[in-house]
Amino acid sequence: MTMAGNLRKVTGLGGVGGLRRVARLARRRPRVDLSHPARSPLGSSVVNCVTYRDGVRASRGGDLVDTVERVRKHGHGFVWLGLHEPTNDEFAGIAELFDLHPLAVEDAVEAHQRPKVERYGETLFAVFKTVCYVEHEELTATSEVVNTGEIMVFVGRDFVITVRHGRHGSLGPLREELESDTTQLAKGPSAVLHAIADHVVDDYLNVIDSVQEDIDKVETEVFAANGARADPGRIYQLKRELLELKRAVVPLGRPLLDLADRPVRVIDPEIQAYFRDVSDHLLRATEQIAAFDELLNSILQAHLAQVTVAQNEDMRKITAWAAVIAVPTMVCGVYGMNFDHMPELHWRFGYPLVIGVISVSCWVLYRGFRRNGWL
Repeated sequence: MTMAGNLRKVTGLGGVGGLRRVARLARRRPRVDLSHPARSPLGSSVVNCVTYRDGVRASRGGDLVDTVERVRKHGHGFVWLGLHEPTNDEFAGIAELFDLHPLAVEDAVEAHQRPKVERYGETLFAVFKTVCYVEHEELTATSEVVNTGEIMVFVGRDFVITVRHGRHGSLGPLREELESDTTQLAKGPSAVLHAIADHVVDDYLNVIDSVQEDIDKVETEVFAANGARADPGRIYQLKRELLELKRAVVPLGRPLLDLADRPVRVIDPEIQAYFRDVSDHLLRATEQIAAFDELLNSILQAHLAQVTVAQNEDMRKITAWAAVIAVPTMVCGVYGMNFDHMPELHWRFGYPLVIGVISVSCWVLYRGFRRNGWL
């Protein structure tokens, strides 16, 4: 069934369907932009619905069905519909109106998907993993460093649907930035897709810079004078958080290359060059993550080596003191056997002589170990 047929089916006189119920629900609750940091009270899952013509935001009015009808009637412009964690019931009417594939709809509602780009007829479905750096006063073995979310994007000839999961990945400022560049926005839905991809990848680079500061602190602590006492749990925690970041960044490489190199009907050819730039930035992020992983391995090995050296130092000290203590132990053991006939047993100066021999022997051993660095 064509998109126009779906529109007639949803808006026909015989029955409005699930979309009208979603529209009435959205009208009863204020349509605030959940993604905007200054406007984030919970409301309807419909965050925003805006029409753009020639890169200019059109005056809004009516519900979603009316907005889509006007766009398709004029034959130019597109609708940008933003959603935040919609349920199956809330998304059902929207999926029917825009003729979205059931598999893509399931992925958009359930979330927890790998970054990817899939084509369903004339609709493009893209999944981006969003990341944010979790601020902390001090890194511990249980500190959360990287928090992830998701943005799903449906791109058609005359619509863009963004579905956001998580409490970050703000699209409000991005929308305002795009609206200030009417030339770019006039290129259609593909310009919005590029802006979202560029925004997500820029966040990757920002998070990587912040993670690097944590790695530098751990590295400085490990190679300090008391580096053997550093907490290895902090290193393991950084490696776990870096793995979380890697799962978000690395799988996006191939989809971005496909958008940059392979012709796609809904992607403006001029926009493909911009995707190449985003792909280059992603490659930089991927290389930095790989370098951080190797650096953390080296830091962990250096820490383990320092612990081993410290243990060897302790064992040498223990061995040296055991050798010093062995001298009086041996002499006292000999004279503790209580034989009747022993030299100097009844001599007046025997006891001071034994104490003197013990003291001199211990002092000689101590000086020798100290000179060799064992004590």
